[in-house]
Amino acid sequence: MSQDSPKRAVASKTQFFKIASAALRDAWTDFVLSRQAMQCTKHTMAFYQKMLSGFLDWLEEQGITEPQQVTARHVRQYLAQFADKSDWYLNGKARAVRTLLRFWHREGYLPQPVTFEMPKIRQKRLPFLTAEQIQTVLAACGLREKALIMLFADSGLRISEVCNLNRCDVDITTGAVVVRQGKGRKDRLSAIGATTRRTLLAYMRTAPDQEDSAPLFQTRDGRRFSVSGLQSFFCRLSRKTGVKVSAHRLRRSFATLALQNGIDLVSLQLLLGHNSLETTRRYIQWLDSDLLEAHRASSPIDNLVKQSGRKK
Repeated sequence: MSQDSPKRAVASKTQFFKIASAALRDAWTDFVLSRQAMQCTKHTMAFYQKMLSGFLDWLEEQGITEPQQVTARHVRQYLAQFADKSDWYLNGKARAVRTLLRFWHREGYLPQPVTFEMPKIRQKRLPFLTAEQIQTVLAACGLREKALIMLFADSGLRISEVCNLNRCDVDITTGAVVVRQGKGRKDRLSAIGATTRRTLLAYMRTAPDQEDSAPLFQTRDGRRFSVSGLQSFFCRLSRKTGVKVSAHRLRRSFATLALQNGIDLVSLQLLLGHNSLETTRRYIQWLDSDLLEAHRASSPIDNLVKQSGRKK
């Protein structure tokens, strides 16, 4: 047993044992333990806590004291309360509830599976930075900040993945970037181009800690940047430039601009660390000009006319 297990147990009691019903409490605790046994990340555990604690409280308010009493009608009533929330929030709630109920059925807490229709996520254009906006942002940056923005926009890495990078994880010669324990605790390979590498190399020469095992991006005193620290940096940069900058917008910018420049979807999926192409497609923000150009190149009627002209 690891040294932090007692602390984790205390945290579990504090967070999960407030449920009055012993049957619900035991079934919930079993679910939490199963996620810990699966070595879910702290982020994933926090997601379940955030999304499911309200569901359990609501069940008790409805007089539900045992898991086997839960029905699809209860789930629909609960989710209906969040109809005015964003599609992603409502879908996240539903996904968490579905995971919990599937576990309860698999482990015998529920005699029959509880199935319900998942809230749909409407397709909409998500914000990203254009090439011109990236140039504007870079013009306002010092060397360290410039290297940081270029790495985000050139690799599509998540903010936590950039924070976790060490100097030895980047091969300046080839551009290979080793992402260790990314989302879902998966290692993968990413890449950056020659221009980004030159800027990054210039910054690395000025970093306080020059050891291979040192953080790639360091604070003034050589410490590793935290996620909140980088988020604060993006907020300051947004105010300074008038361009809304965030790690996620830069990640979407990478996906969109890389596709515009000819990358194939499968390679893009692997570089982004997505499990499915459907997730990758949601990141791609097609521009009106791209759609018009794509139609001009493949218009069925225009091509029919061209073919008829050739026959004549």
